[in-house]
Formats: sequence, C-alpha cells, structure tokens
Amino acid sequence: MSRNSSSWDQLLFQPPLCEGWKQNVEGAAYHLGNCILLLGYMGGSGIFGSIYIFSLLATGYICYALWGWLNACGLDIFIWNMLLVMACILQLAHLIYRLHKHTFLEEFDLLYKTLCQPLHVPFEVYKEIVKCCEEKVLSLARDQNYAVEGKTPINRLSLLLSGRVRVSQDGQFLHYVFPYQFLDSPEWESLRPSEEGTFQVTLTAETDCSYITWPRRKLYLLLAKDRYIARLFSVFLGYDISEKLYALNDKLFAKFGLRFDIRLPSLHHVLGPASSEAEAEKELYEWEELAVPHRPMPTFVQTAASAPPPPPSAHPKVPRPDSALLASGSLTRSYPCALFKGRAPLAPTQTPEL
Repeated sequence: MSRNSSSWDQLLFQPPLCEGWKQNVEGAAYHLGNCILLLGYMGGSGIFGSIYIFSLLATGYICYALWGWLNACGLDIFIWNMLLVMACILQLAHLIYRLHKHTFLEEFDLLYKTLCQPLHVPFEVYKEIVKCCEEKVLSLARDQNYAVEGKTPINRLSLLLSGRVRVSQDGQFLHYVFPYQFLDSPEWESLRPSEEGTFQVTLTAETDCSYITWPRRKLYLLLAKDRYIARLFSVFLGYDISEKLYALNDKLFAKFGLRFDIRLPSLHHVLGPASSEAEAEKELYEWEELAVPHRPMPTFVQTAASAPPPPPSAHPKVPRPDSALLASGSLTRSYPCALFKGRAPLAPTQTPEL
C-alpha cells in the first residue's frame, strides 16, 4: 500500500521530466486534426448544432488516426481514434434519424412559424396538434364547395393554408376567408360537444386552395386531455371569429356609413335577420339613440315660464339601411351564437360589462 502511495506521490509531485525534446514537427494530419477539433467545439446547441459538432469531431479523429498510422506509427493511437470516429458516426446517425422523424411537410413548417412560433408554443405541443389532423393537407379546386348551406354537417374544424374562400348565404356575399384563418370557426363555437348541426352558409373556393382539418370528435378528445392546447385553440378561434365580425361590420360601414360595437351581446338583434321591416327599423333606431349621449334629467322643477329651445344635436342621424341589407350583410353565420351563447341580450339602454 505504501509502495502504491509513493508511486502516486512521485507521479503527481515529482513528474518525470523530458530528457530531450523532438526537433522535428509532427505531420500535417496531426495539426489539421487539431484545427478541425477546435472548430468542432465551437458549435452551438440544438439538433443542428449537435450535427455540426459531431461531424467535425469525426473528421478530426480521422486525421488523428491517419497521423497515428503514418507518422507516429502507434497502433494504440490508431485504434483509439478509430473508436472515437465510430462513436461520432453513430451519434450522427441518431441525430439524423431524429431530425427526419420530426420533419413535417413544408405547409406545416410554415404554419408553425406563422401561428405558433410567435406565441412560443413548444414544438412537442405542435406535434400533438398536427398528429390530430393526421398530417394531411387537403385541397379544394376552384369553384368547389367546402360546405353547402343547410346540408353539410358540422363535424370538423378546418384551417385554410392557401387560396381564398368565399362565404355566402342565400346567394348574398358575406366575407372572404384568407390563409391561416379557420373556415368554420363560428360553426364550431356555436355547438356543444353533444350537439349536432349543419352549416348556415355556403363556402366556395375562389382559387385553388389547400387546408388542414381536424375531425370533431378527435379534436374534442385532444382538447379535453390537454388543457394547454384547449386554451390555445380558444385564443385562435376567438381571434378568428372577431376578425370575421369586424369584416362584416366594415362591409356595412363601407356601404352605409353605419358602424356597430361588436362587443354588445344584443348586436345580433340588429344585424341578424329581421322578422319584419318595422322590427328592423325599430331596433336600428334604438341603436342610433345609443350613439347620441343623453343628458341627465334635472332633479328640480324649473320655475321659468318658458324653457329655451334645446340646441340642435351635434350627432346627425345616419341613413337607415333597409331590412334587405340587414338580412344580407348580417351576422347570420351563427356569429351571435358563437359569441353570446348562454348570455341574455341586453336592453338597448344597457351597457355591457367589459
């Protein structure tokens, strides 16, 4: 035991000194291997950084093996470096397999960068979402219908990837659906998981389109299983429906100069299909009154003999669109059900709780 300890002490505290340094320089393969190893250890993180590191390490160890075989003439040097080369090659094969396994179609990569990456959605979560739609990209030819009013059942949720889709009802144009917008978000939100329904609008492709779709039952199971994905879809669908509401509201404003506040739950009584022209005129008049600020009524009794005439209103009334417009340019695409489901409509003189 004392002999072993003395040998370790001599090795650590009294190392053997080189009696003579070699005058000649090692071969070019040795120095090239050192340079390549230096570059290899400067790689970054992630799967691509790992591929960079292990590629250069394998090249550097090959240079060391050549140096040990040709210049140093050491079999042990050659064997050890070849073992290191094999380890790097196996690691590279594993990384390439992982990269190929996680590779999606170009459309799915672009979808992730457009919708999910700005929200810092983990890639593993995105893989679950894509897996639910079976990683399939479907297509619509020009003038082909995605859904027909009153016939197509609501049994899926689809997202447009390219092209443009026209939404109409009773032959009246409502709005367009553009890439990275949902095709049927209002219909999806208007039904509970246990309910069934059909489309109230017709969706027709104006150009060649591509889209992805999630089966309704399969997506509901995923949302019930993963709370994070459920919140993510809630954000996506809420934003998408609000964009469609604003598109319809802007259409009404562009034609008649009349704009409504889409936050009010009773909006669907005004923009929805009116049962009669008189009802539509009455509801529209109530909304016009909301736009004019009412002065508070005085609490005292005026003693003057005659009150001065009130000043003219600073808010001239806008022209009233007829009931045909209210029906054709309305939110009849189940938007009121999607946004205000389960909430009683407010009276015209009430304000919503924001």
